[in-house]
Amino acid sequence: MTFTTVLFYVFAAIMVVSAARVITARNPVTAALFLVLAFFQAAGIWMLLKAEFLAVVLVLVYVGAVMVLFLFVVMMVDIDQTELRKNFWSYLPVASIVGGIIVLEMASVLWRSFGVETPVPEAANTIGTTKALGMLIYTQYIYAFEVAAVILLLAIVAAVALTLRRRKDIKYFDPGEAVRVKRNDRLKIVKMDAVKKEVASTVATKEAP
Repeated sequence: MTFTTVLFYVFAAIMVVSAARVITARNPVTAALFLVLAFFQAAGIWMLLKAEFLAVVLVLVYVGAVMVLFLFVVMMVDIDQTELRKNFWSYLPVASIVGGIIVLEMASVLWRSFGVETPVPEAANTIGTTKALGMLIYTQYIYAFEVAAVILLLAIVAAVALTLRRRKDIKYFDPGEAVRVKRNDRLKIVKMDAVKKEVASTVATKEAP
């Protein structure tokens, strides 16, 4: 058994345990953290398969963006655990059917491919590397890549436009006016005459019952 095989079994075991804890943990934050751990183990397996780009994308996109956003939402929203787990066992029949179908499909694929040595072409050694993907994206698929970039840019602009629209149920202010405001508009200094201590004590004595 080689060192790479040992690493694969270690990553796979930790990922299976983490995935099990995702669906069994009572705290949503704990479940999300175990899902982050599972993503890191999957990225490690991609690295063993020499698919560095997929490993980096998995860490940056899912762990760095999606899971951080999910954690932020879970920690900010007050989730009623009792109400959430009220009808938990009522979904058991449907979950069992779906899980059984997935297990049968994976078993059929693994049973046919297990123990069969398939010749690997030489081009497969460069699949998944950053250099090979970059050469394909910026040469053969450059137009599709640019179209996808434009669509993502439009999505960002639309999200910002929907956020900054004026609504009656929220408090709105003009960012341009906030930038153009001057010091004298925010602070006004008023000169007042000094009050003597004796006069102030006399007034306090008169007001006292």
